[in-house]
Amino acid sequence: MFTIEHEFDATLITLVDEGEGGEDWLQEDVTINAFEDCVTVEQYDEHTDTVMKVVFSHAQLRELAAALDLPEGVYRLRAQKAEG
Repeated sequence: MFTIEHEFDATLITLVDEGEGGEDWLQEDVTINAFEDCVTVEQYDEHTDTVMKVVFSHAQLRELAAALDLPEGVYRLRAQKAEG
């Protein structure tokens, strides 16, 4: 399950782990904040009692999305020209 909220300066997405097939061990919610200049991913870590945060540039996020569908290797995404 996930939620999407549009706030003044960001879009906030929360991913909720509902488990698959009755799993007992669920992960903490993941919160994604999409800002104009970056995207942050946050998750509470119960072992350290802190919220862990990773900051991605939009270019890094595009590369991550592309990497999920590619085999092992080294890649560089090419800039796409706008059509119009």
